[in-house]
Amino acid sequence: METGLGGKRVLVTGGGGGIGSACVRAFAAEGAKVAIHYRTSRARAEELALETGGVPLQADLTVEDEVERLFDAVERELGGVDVCAAVAGAWPRDDEPVWQLPLERWEATLRANLTATFLTARAFLRVVERSGHGNLVLVGSTAGRFGEAGHADYAAAKAALQGGLLLSLKNEIVRIAPRGRVNAVAPGWTYSPMTRGELDEALVTRISRTMALRKVAQAEDVARAVVVLASDDLSGHVTGELVTVAGGMEGRTVHEA
Repeated sequence: METGLGGKRVLVTGGGGGIGSACVRAFAAEGAKVAIHYRTSRARAEELALETGGVPLQADLTVEDEVERLFDAVERELGGVDVCAAVAGAWPRDDEPVWQLPLERWEATLRANLTATFLTARAFLRVVERSGHGNLVLVGSTAGRFGEAGHADYAAAKAALQGGLLLSLKNEIVRIAPRGRVNAVAPGWTYSPMTRGELDEALVTRISRTMALRKVAQAEDVARAVVVLASDDLSGHVTGELVTVAGGMEGRTVHEA
């Protein structure tokens, strides 16, 4: 089935990461022109650009001025922005229950996941205001649906992203783009650089007790969902929705062991 994304101008934030790079490849495979945002992973972004014909662009998405410069650069390099996939985020590895969670980490995690997404969405919608069209796909997490012990900061940020922010944006975008859409994808455990070293066999066995499909997602599984939501041909009447890519994860155990 055709996605209609050929020739579309797409920005993928966090494009040097695992899910981000899979999104870049998936959009490029559909014939889209892709801007590959990165913060520190310059080498990976440049290699990906050579592979896909994309354009690597650096910015710290927690800094307001840098986000504005990023979108200026995307418009300059691609001639506009039709789709933004806001993938960038950060999961702190250390398990810290709330009674031990430093305020510094709490604020840094919210800034890296929620504030960065707000700044990205705001800058994209300013482009949409001028063009009159555009689709935004946010990437959240199952932590935002079910919580995550030891990572309340991350869960809170993702819950806000795929809850109040998503539902507000889908109503706001149509003020400036009558067919504009905003949706979100919530990955569960996914093989990526963010989870490297975390997903051994014993952990997969334990965490998959809450999942109908007892396996961990590949980054490509998430990327395909992002592409479908970005496509007017495949999901043109879908907006404000959260698609969970987590093997049927529930807030309870499905398997005894």
